[in-house]
Amino acid sequence: MSASGEQLLDGAVAVRSGETLDLAVLDAYLGTALPELSGELRVEQFPSGFSNLTYLLNKGGQELVLRRPPFGAQVKSGHDMQREHTVLSALAEPYPHAPKPLALCTDHDVLGCDFYVMERRRGLIVRNALPKSLRGDPALFGRMCHAVVDGLADLHAVDLVATGLDQLDRGPGYVQRQVEGWLRRLQRAKTSPLPDFDTVGSWLGEHMREDIAHTLIHNDYKFDNVMLDPADPTRIVAVLDWEMCTVGDPLMDLGTTLGYWTEPGDDPAWQALGLSPTASPGGLTRVQIAQRYGEKTGRDVSDVLFYYAFGLLKIGVIVQQIFFRFAKGHTQDPRFAKLDRVVAALGRMATKAIERGSV
Repeated sequence: MSASGEQLLDGAVAVRSGETLDLAVLDAYLGTALPELSGELRVEQFPSGFSNLTYLLNKGGQELVLRRPPFGAQVKSGHDMQREHTVLSALAEPYPHAPKPLALCTDHDVLGCDFYVMERRRGLIVRNALPKSLRGDPALFGRMCHAVVDGLADLHAVDLVATGLDQLDRGPGYVQRQVEGWLRRLQRAKTSPLPDFDTVGSWLGEHMREDIAHTLIHNDYKFDNVMLDPADPTRIVAVLDWEMCTVGDPLMDLGTTLGYWTEPGDDPAWQALGLSPTASPGGLTRVQIAQRYGEKTGRDVSDVLFYYAFGLLKIGVIVQQIFFRFAKGHTQDPRFAKLDRVVAALGRMATKAIERGSV
């Protein structure tokens, strides 16, 4: 809570209908996996995510976080709890922004899926708008933007061999595999024609890039997956939502970040989703973010348009997969009802970026 009474820390609420957990079975599991815990189990849900589900567990006053795939998930590779747990375990020392995992459950008799439990970290998550207490200082917000992109650069510097995460590397051809794979996912998740993304897919194929390096990549690194220190919002407390983390081309990771990085002139349907505060006064542009990343890493970012167009395609497919789940009745979350409009907006943004030749 700020001095003005404003709520800054990310909070949990009652669990949404259709996404409840069997508390008796979960409590029995926790008694075995984390026997040091005792007391009544209470569960709430963090409400803002669109992909994997995140719950706040309170076991006798001890707070933990549980992560599980969404109900009715179509793409298992995007909700790999075992991989997420493996990555976080390996990052405990070299990348302190990663929360520490405490237990992994692969017994589907517990919750019907793989899930894991990790430590809870507290901090500020900035989504669609800056907290009132931070809005009067554009220079501070600029420094916050620098901190966020610097956290991505630091992740890409993690030693793969020392952490054992080189096991995730599938070898050369990452860029091509990603472009082709996300286009296939789009075809499977379509609920209506998407001509702009057909154009974008063709352009990416015609301008295919070779891998420039292989590093650990987050694959969903955006402002609202970064938790900041309310007392010093230029300091990262945690990086969240590691379900798509792997080893691949770091510029593809940057492209996804740029895809989420909104500017004042972006399509209103995309901005209305409220996933990013970056259009606020003092926010860096996508060009400035790419330049900052290049300065921190020494990598050439002159060809960033390709990676940005890919990022918009990938985000569009992710949103379309969520809308597909809603259209098929696998979730009743009302936030998902108009996501098809967001997909169309992302397609328009990608084609316009290609036409103007700039992010």
